[in-house]
Amino acid sequence: MAALGTRFLKIKVGTTEYTSTVSEAAVGSDPADSDFTSYADAAAGGAREWYLRFKAAQDMATGSLWRYLWDNPGTSVAVKVNPYGNATATATEPHYSGNVTVIMPDGDIIGGAANPSTTAKQTFECRWVFAAKPTESTSGTF
Repeated sequence: MAALGTRFLKIKVGTTEYTSTVSEAAVGSDPADSDFTSYADAAAGGAREWYLRFKAAQDMATGSLWRYLWDNPGTSVAVKVNPYGNATATATEPHYSGNVTVIMPDGDIIGGAANPSTTAKQTFECRWVFAAKPTESTSGTF
């Protein structure tokens, strides 16, 4: 069994890998907000809303994740999360994928606090909702 490290996660949005500009990323779930809960959902513990949450560097250049967000709010896009950083998914080191809706975040999207460091970057944070529970892949390449 291989526990997840804190340096290996890779992330793709569409066909572009954005690992070099993302400093935090997580796939998670919350109880789904619904006006109707079926007996099947209730028996399964309630409906879930799956999401991709991430923090990335602000970079307005063409091809950046920030630019993708700015140009595509409300659209659906395929994402892939590779928590182990391995090139090929395996049963012990799988990859996860699904379609998310690109959601413009609340709060800061341009700028932020001053920092005397010469390597610090302004960042933005997003939470994009999956259309369904992400799919686990135990074969195939990233």
